Amino acid sequence: METIWNYAIPVTMAAVALVLLMGLWNMFRGGSSSRSQTLMRWRVGLQFLVIVLVMTGVYFFGQGR
Repeated sequence: METIWNYAIPVTMAAVALVLLMGLWNMFRGGSSSRSQTLMRWRVGLQFLVIVLVMTGVYFFGQGR
């Protein structure tokens, strides 16, 4: 089970970075503001998911156990 965390956390962090870059790219090229806002909402949701995964991993697989 710990192996899943070793892959899930970096993958979700990469997804956050990708969505952030897509939103910035859209904003700087003068794209739709609605699309930029949608991408930033996705980014916030993915960041929440990363935090949940990290905290769950710390709880179950922390050094104290």
